[in-house]
Amino acid sequence: MTGFALGAEQEQWCAELRTVAAARLRPLADKGEPGRVNRPLLAELGALGLLERVFDAGALELCLLRESLAYGCTEAETALALQGLGAHPVLSAGTAEQRDRWLPRVRAGRAVAAFALSEPGAGSDAAALALAAEPDPAAGGGGDARGAGGWRLTGEKCWISNAPEADFYTVFARTGEGPGAKGVTAFLVPADRPGLSGEPLDMLSPHPIGRLVFDGVPVGPADLLGEPGRGFAVAMATLNLFRPSVGAFAVGMARAALDATLAHTARRPAFGGVLGDLQAVGHRVAEMATRTEAARLLVYAAAGAYDAGAPDVPRRSAMAKLLATETAQYVVDHAVQLHGAVALQRGHLLEHLYREVRAPRIYEGASEVQRTIIARELYR
Repeated sequence: MTGFALGAEQEQWCAELRTVAAARLRPLADKGEPGRVNRPLLAELGALGLLERVFDAGALELCLLRESLAYGCTEAETALALQGLGAHPVLSAGTAEQRDRWLPRVRAGRAVAAFALSEPGAGSDAAALALAAEPDPAAGGGGDARGAGGWRLTGEKCWISNAPEADFYTVFARTGEGPGAKGVTAFLVPADRPGLSGEPLDMLSPHPIGRLVFDGVPVGPADLLGEPGRGFAVAMATLNLFRPSVGAFAVGMARAALDATLAHTARRPAFGGVLGDLQAVGHRVAEMATRTEAARLLVYAAAGAYDAGAPDVPRRSAMAKLLATETAQYVVDHAVQLHGAVALQRGHLLEHLYREVRAPRIYEGASEVQRTIIARELYR
């Protein structure tokens, strides 16, 4: 890859992914229930080897995968991304026993993972989370062989993707080794742990999101992901990898909306010609295309920096997510405007994208948080 274009093999792979998304994944997504985990869709992603790629790929390949799937089936893209987000901390910080137990099932689409960071009072300021992990010698949790004591988790998590249907959760709780981010620990919590309950939330976007309640949930040393007090670093390492690929998801939606708009304006009769003949329409489509391409290139640049181990990954990741998600909102909104009332009909591609495109400007760090990260890194 150069700084400005993909190679022929990469372009071919992306085209194949778009075809697979439309032909094999879209029908399964259409059979799913909005707001619920679609296990047949996950199983198909596993059978196609796409979940395997999430854990073995570099950041650029992950971006190409998410962009291509988003173009043809946003539900498949989101299901795949949530598996990666929820299980990546297990891959990067988990023990051999944790990886052996969960990752083969996640890769095959047989186990559903979830990333449980946000809380009712700690969304953008993730270091302010309040879920308490109180020391309890009797709370062995995962059955640590050394017989050491553990903790009990008490509190709530909210707006957690795949909750409450996931099979396990990567949970970030306050153990208090230090103030703010220094007192956060990451745990792997199976869904059948006593005291853990939840409920689905009815959200604008169609993928599953829910609330979790921890009522003295026992966890032990065998459930730790990394070291006590180092959980915030686990969370940030995961987000730095996935933020550019959130941008890729947004770019995939923007490209789908742009292509739909080009096709529509090229054939829709208007004022003795077609819509595309009108300068106002042509200029708007040109702006949509230019912004989409700029966002796409910034996403690729951020992913390339991550793969190269560049020191400015936080800034690049934040820039990529910010520009791509804001651009996708712009492109989809203008695509709806150029289509007119037909785009507002339930089941229309743009009606679907209009509901999908709003959430990425909030999750994994809202646009305002990305600007804060960028400014902090520039002044560092």
